[in-house]
Amino acid sequence: MTNQVALITGGASGIGKATAKKLVAKGINVAISGRRVDVGNQAVVEIEAVATDGAQVRFIRNDVTDEAAMKALIEQVVGEFGRLDMAVNNAGVYNEAATIDLSDTDKFRDMIDTNVLGLYYGMKYQIAQMKRQGGGAIVNLASIAGLNGVPWTGTYVSTKHAVVGLTKSSALDHAAEGIRINAVAPGAIRTNIIAQQIDADESGLAAMHPIGRIGTPDEIANGICWLLSDEASFVVGHILNIDGGFQAK
Repeated sequence: MTNQVALITGGASGIGKATAKKLVAKGINVAISGRRVDVGNQAVVEIEAVATDGAQVRFIRNDVTDEAAMKALIEQVVGEFGRLDMAVNNAGVYNEAATIDLSDTDKFRDMIDTNVLGLYYGMKYQIAQMKRQGGGAIVNLASIAGLNGVPWTGTYVSTKHAVVGLTKSSALDHAAEGIRINAVAPGAIRTNIIAQQIDADESGLAAMHPIGRIGTPDEIANGICWLLSDEASFVVGHILNIDGGFQAK
């Protein structure tokens, strides 16, 4: 996998950063994107520390909700590294817990802009580049919320159902072109999004998972890296549950 190139949106923290570390440790060049330059630059230092075989790391400031910026992001990555072999559409937001009648329309729109349109913009230009070069692999971040109904989160749940639909349909459209598109569906994971919702008490979320705890970013990154790799060469349009048994209930 040396000399290959990966792009990870929302790659400066959480699952994105954990994935970037695992990829550069395999000698893969990685570009991470996000909105906060200070966080991105610090992430580069952490990721570079585990790089092997001369793998390079770049942070590119970007807003996934801006289509022109997403197009420019792909062009910048290809301009610097020459190609794009892998993409992880990881950027996402969860900003409200409410029933539909009590929900805030603007907050729902924010989630649509990031979780659905941001992923759509990414895939649109990632696929176009991969078609030009003859193949590639894309992994999208879905969720157990993309496979189930979850009380008090109907707006967020609908965006993750959209991720599943975009993943499966696009996988069918482009499999014959050498582009494999899959997704992971994490359970509750110890990230900033979760921390903002639960403060210091994880017990309620842990109890939802048969394994008895919430997951870690590294555990999701392991699945993402496998789906990106040639070890998953016959895996197309799959939603990989990494959820501590949640979906098996």
